[in-house]
Amino acid sequence: MSGRGDRGDPILVVGSVALDEISTPVGHRDEVVGGAAVHFSAAASLFGEVQLVGVVGDDYPWGELDFLRRRGADLAGLERRPGSSFRWGGVYHQNMNTRDTTHTELGVFADFQPTIPEAFRAAPWVFLGNIDPSLQLAVVDQIESPILVGCDTMNYWIDRMPDRLSEVISRIEMITLNEEEAKQLSGDPNLTRAARWIQRRGPRHVVVKKGEHGAVLFTDDEIFFTPGYPLENVVDPTGAGDAFAGGLFGSLARSGSVTASGLRRAVVYGCTLGSFACEGFGASRMVALTMAEVEERVQSFRELTRFDIPSELAEA
Repeated sequence: MSGRGDRGDPILVVGSVALDEISTPVGHRDEVVGGAAVHFSAAASLFGEVQLVGVVGDDYPWGELDFLRRRGADLAGLERRPGSSFRWGGVYHQNMNTRDTTHTELGVFADFQPTIPEAFRAAPWVFLGNIDPSLQLAVVDQIESPILVGCDTMNYWIDRMPDRLSEVISRIEMITLNEEEAKQLSGDPNLTRAARWIQRRGPRHVVVKKGEHGAVLFTDDEIFFTPGYPLENVVDPTGAGDAFAGGLFGSLARSGSVTASGLRRAVVYGCTLGSFACEGFGASRMVALTMAEVEERVQSFRELTRFDIPSELAEA
């Protein structure tokens, strides 16, 4: 546990705020509050103040974000513009590991140019959600002296804007991406070599998300792996990756520094928050989630891989 009390330093997150239409084997929901910045904030706000920067249209159900305000999130950087909010639709298949995008309507997000409020620019922890690398660079240019800057990305940006993405990667300390994206970005089918390739281009810390199978942390010469939490009922995995990042950064912000043990702990918290995100449509499960529930599940993670070695083998 951190020696800094219950609440961590402010975390700045810049990303999409959306309305989703989601179909899974469990059911169908429309007008679901989502987007990377919302899912990240829903997790990170449990640990401390979140400063959210994004844009929505005048059709956005503003009151649905009240749960973030109640936790102390600062939404001064969330612009409201005339027009339609960013909308996304997806259909998940039986195993929940694959999905088909049914529609993407950018709305006011198409012209989004992130302007970081003056009060947010000194945030010690900064996370760049999965948006256009040019916008991620614009954020990096506006922030002051953070402890850690991390970003997420996806195969679309790897394909379409490799040079811009390379520039982003050269200017950050941490990147989160899934296994397929890590291999695509590096051009190497071996995950360990792929992660080391990415490290050589900027980020000291590479976190590879493996969905229901957990996550792998590559930092310096060390590798740390944690399994995914074995859920019996998965409702909607849409926000799991962003909630993972929120738990990861929330844990680091609560500790106030970046250490080897703190990074390992943060990855476990990330997997914990990602697992909770899967238990409801959109951010619905996160609305009522408490830190007591989070800490209880973190303890369960410790039990997942704890085992004893007989003394005669330990001495061999």
